[in-house]
Amino acid sequence: MTVKRVEFMTMLFSSIAAKFRAQVSHKSALLGSAVALASVLAVTAPVQAADIDVVPSEFAVQAENATSKLLLDAAKAGDRLVAVGEFGHIVLSDDGGKTWTQAKEVRSQVALNSVMFVNDKVGFAAGHDATVLKTTDGGDTWRVFYRDTDFENPLLAVHFEDENKGYAVGAFSLMIETMDGGETWKTRPVFEGNANDYHLNDIYKSKAGTILMPSEFGIVYRSIDGGATFEEIQTSYEGSFWSGLGLSDGSILVYGMRGNIYRSVDEGLTWTPVIATTKKSFGGGVELDDGTVVLSGLNGAVAYSSDMGKSFETYSRPDRAGFNAVIGGADDTVIIFGAPGLRVMPDTYEAANAPS
Repeated sequence: MTVKRVEFMTMLFSSIAAKFRAQVSHKSALLGSAVALASVLAVTAPVQAADIDVVPSEFAVQAENATSKLLLDAAKAGDRLVAVGEFGHIVLSDDGGKTWTQAKEVRSQVALNSVMFVNDKVGFAAGHDATVLKTTDGGDTWRVFYRDTDFENPLLAVHFEDENKGYAVGAFSLMIETMDGGETWKTRPVFEGNANDYHLNDIYKSKAGTILMPSEFGIVYRSIDGGATFEEIQTSYEGSFWSGLGLSDGSILVYGMRGNIYRSVDEGLTWTPVIATTKKSFGGGVELDDGTVVLSGLNGAVAYSSDMGKSFETYSRPDRAGFNAVIGGADDTVIIFGAPGLRVMPDTYEAANAPS
């Protein structure tokens, strides 16, 4: 049995007592029966955002040390940086990561695994209890637009094509979609007749518009028709992919366990392994404005590429902490996010590896 992305999260913060995802280390531990799987694959009636009532006691608590707690993903809302993590914590920076404040109101305390913005105002976050949050003010306030506490599967990633059309994906092939900006949602299969219940660990888009979902057993799902249909692409790798990037030169990356990085130049139809310089697993990545690609991962791994992902050099942080996301910051820096919260790093391998 391969290690899954949910298990990556267990490893990511094992140093802090595996606070919220250790329970999802095996399929039977979460579902317990094939009946629950069938509920993932079945198309159900839309869920109305207006029907979700959250009382103030369920709001995320303001915490002075929110930036020092587990943070799992980050995105840009115009010039603002937005990061999400455990207990519904959402933190914001308007100066390239130099200073941070907590969002004024988040109507949930679930662990948030993913965040993305359509523009500088409208954004979405997804996490545990199959929860999706939405903001329309650049991240200051967030409201629950989808939640399924009965099913309890975590959503691991969210992606929107525009303000209306979007997807959230997660454990055991859970996939939900909306066509009206999150007001209503329905579950759907990855593709008709799909008999697998593999985790959908991320969802992202290439420069040309192909939608990709890294999964388990070396599988990447791709759609070349805007998400209407997906096909299963088998790579030469047999382990789990946890995330990926669509790069500005049109190429695509996917990466995950044990330093495995694969690259495609034909919209994800075929994949070539990139020679890795580490066996440490990668969970997050970003392409900076100058084309540098930076990946973050377990055991302090931060990898840099100056040739659009054809090769990487890996720096190992002395703290050996686990990090799951990375984003460009001010003054030639990147900010990495993970078990210890956020940390600032140089944006080149040479600067990271220079004597202190």
